[in-house]
Amino acid sequence: MPALTTPAVRKIIEDFADEIRQRKVRTAKPSMTVINFRTDVRDGKERPIDSVPIGLLRYRKDNGRIASNVADFERNFRPLDETDQEDQARLAEFLREKDPEKTAVLCSTLLHEGQREPAIITCDGFLINGNRRKMVMDQLHEEHPDDDRFAYMKAVILPSADEEGGPPTLLEIEKIENRYQLQSDGKSEYYGFDRALSIRRKMELGFGLEEQLRDDPHFANATKKELAQAVKDCLKHYLRPLECVDRYLRQFRREGQYRAISAGVSDREGRWQAFKDYSNTYSLVLQNPKRLLDLGIEEDEIGHIEEAAFDIIRLRVVPDMPKVHEIMRRLPKYCRTSIGKKSILTISDEVDAALPPEEHLDESGASLKPEEIEAKWAAKNKRSIIHHVKKAAHYDDVTKEKETPLELMEAAYKKLTHDDMDLTAINVADFANARKLTVKIRERAAELESEIYRQDKEYKKLRQKGH
Repeated sequence: MPALTTPAVRKIIEDFADEIRQRKVRTAKPSMTVINFRTDVRDGKERPIDSVPIGLLRYRKDNGRIASNVADFERNFRPLDETDQEDQARLAEFLREKDPEKTAVLCSTLLHEGQREPAIITCDGFLINGNRRKMVMDQLHEEHPDDDRFAYMKAVILPSADEEGGPPTLLEIEKIENRYQLQSDGKSEYYGFDRALSIRRKMELGFGLEEQLRDDPHFANATKKELAQAVKDCLKHYLRPLECVDRYLRQFRREGQYRAISAGVSDREGRWQAFKDYSNTYSLVLQNPKRLLDLGIEEDEIGHIEEAAFDIIRLRVVPDMPKVHEIMRRLPKYCRTSIGKKSILTISDEVDAALPPEEHLDESGASLKPEEIEAKWAAKNKRSIIHHVKKAAHYDDVTKEKETPLELMEAAYKKLTHDDMDLTAINVADFANARKLTVKIRERAAELESEIYRQDKEYKKLRQKGH
């Protein structure tokens, strides 16, 4: 998607705009309000609140709350047409799936108290803020056709081409959504996965991450240090996990199929939290040479460990084990024993990323649904994945109690032969101490070699005697 290098304006559909001009009613109370658009808040500029027939209001497919659904649908089928009634119904269904519990609360509130806050719409009726209210009011209007409260929706209509300031640019629309939906009472209105997609989409449109944060009242007066921390937090909780999601989908040849990650807050088996924890493990451990050295993980093993991690996440559940997102936190420790690491690496060797094409069909030759393919893949691979995860966890538990002498020696040898063991980097003042340490290492190595030789000799004698 091209960046907004110029203030591009969303194309207005004049027929829709004319119908709204003709059928809006100036009866809403209160009749005026200040919205967070352009310099309205700073200038105290009030805009009228109109009552608009509910049927003239339409969803935008660029609504960040349904970003994953839209991306998945358009990847698998075709671009959505916001002017098409069937696609409008589809966008409504996407919204309905996101958070049924919150939708039920909103339905009860609107039924008993009516609409309190006005929506914000373009002059041709596309919603920037108020999507879920429109969805619920449509439902209530069907249930209570004679109740005018649900026949009209209070809305602030943004200017058209012939009004002061002209229509909003695409970037201004993104900012309105950012202010009203991502910053509701300091809490995200979005499920974390959709928020990550929305943040990235805004960045692709030229609305940079720092600018998005600066646009948030909570960071408007932030110091440089506070803003830098906010950027780090955003990378940690949203953008880096999203990068892991994209790598996961590429591994299983399902690029862009974001519905495979989670359907929303109500998806109790959603994978988003697992990706957040794996992303943290990846950046703090698998990309940290010192931690890799401590754990005995080679750089060329990282890709295989990630493949295994994604296989585990795809399976979703390992019986009698912690939740998958917790396994992602512990994964590096599962690899710190030679047996544990071998078990995890075996997962990437044994598990195929995709089922053969013929297994994507049912007995009649019809294509299976994505969830049926997932179930088939899990049935085929779960035994192997579960066995190796449990084996790695078992040896990690044993190691916590006592590391074997051989493992301690292997770890010591890896450190002594590591690429970072560059003796030219030793400070001149430390040469004497460094030489003392090498003498101690040599002496200890000789002691160990002598002791192992003695034990081996005694063992051979016992074998000769038949013990």
